[in-house]
Amino acid sequence: GIIEVVGEMYLSGLVGKDGTILDNRQRTRRVIPNDRTFSYVLCEQSDDSAAPNIVITQNDIRAIQLAKAALRAGIDLLLERCGESRADEIRLAGAFGAQIDPLYAMVLGLIPDCQVGQVRGVGNAAGSGAVRMLLSLKERIEVEALVRDVQRVETATEPRFQELFVGAMAFPHATASTPNLADAVALPSHPLTSAYTSTRPRRRGRRKDAVNE
Repeated sequence: GIIEVVGEMYLSGLVGKDGTILDNRQRTRRVIPNDRTFSYVLCEQSDDSAAPNIVITQNDIRAIQLAKAALRAGIDLLLERCGESRADEIRLAGAFGAQIDPLYAMVLGLIPDCQVGQVRGVGNAAGSGAVRMLLSLKERIEVEALVRDVQRVETATEPRFQELFVGAMAFPHATASTPNLADAVALPSHPLTSAYTSTRPRRRGRRKDAVNE
């Protein structure tokens, strides 16, 4: 899927840590100019085919960054609320979680750094939980007790969410360490632009020709 494709593009040095498709035209003819950015030709069609080439554009990369940063920022926010700095186990629920490769999810920073063997999909977790509640009175009582302690975190109004979101835009992350990931794959070394290294808003400087009042 697209997660694995973008992950391999990052690991191979075709995409920088800030998500920019780099000018690697000297390395491969699959990197092509696209207006002011670059694209990567994932699949070339034969000359006699009317179908267009399958191309990964800069906009595709940005869409992945925005989606994964929102998810990662939410996870990091919950960890902070629980007073934890890392996750020992990660379970990926739903159809998306069942299909995604845990290693590439970590390469992109979709999930926090963790031992790869401790990350796995659990399928339809909501459906499985509903069945267990219907079939077991004991588990239903247990769940009813647990939900009383559930705290809702509204990310839209949470001040820290935006800061965490900015850091999570980078691959795999702007500031978080990734020792487990580094043990699993060879990570490229890319410089990171200042836009991802600081979460403080920029102050607008006054124009030199401004008139003092």
